[in-house]
This record gives sequence, structure tokens and C-alpha cells, in this order.
Amino acid sequence: MAQSHFLQLQSRGVLNLPADVRRRHGLDTPGAHVELVEREDGVLELRPRVSVPAEQAWFWTKRWQRMEREVDEAVARGEMVVHESSEDFLRHLDSLVDGE
Repeated sequence: MAQSHFLQLQSRGVLNLPADVRRRHGLDTPGAHVELVEREDGVLELRPRVSVPAEQAWFWTKRWQRMEREVDEAVARGEMVVHESSEDFLRHLDSLVDGE
């Protein structure tokens, strides 16, 4: 169900979002980000955004996310091998190299 809030624009263009809205969308911490989208029909949309530390940005590239989905699909199809220990894992890798 859509909720409506009236916000008063303060000096310098500042808007205060209601506390319950900030909490629900994870915007209750300093430095939280909101994307403003100005649509062609004149509607302004505010969308909560999570900032990603620069050293983790690689994970969110289109290429990496595509590979993550491929792995999830392979796991769902049962195309995986589970090893009980690191030694078992290394033996399995050796067997692949040796062609066993």
C-alpha cells in the first residue's frame, strides 16, 4: 500500500524524511544515500541507495554479477562437488590435472 507524506522544503533545499521511512529503508545512518530521479512526466522519485566501498566495487560490476548468477544456477542444478576438507579439495584438483 502506497503511503503519502508531505515534506516541507527548508532553506538551502533540505528535506527531512520521516523517521519511520528512514528506518524502513536503511537511511537512518549518517552518510546514507538517496538517488533523485527526475522523470519526464515531472514526477520526482527518491530511491534509497547503499553505497559500496571502492575496494568492493568489483563485486557489483555487470560481469561479476552475471558470473554469480551462473554459479547460483549451476548449484541449483546440482553441478558441484562438496569436499569435507581442504586436503580432499586439493586431491580433487590434482585428479583433474592428472586426467583421472
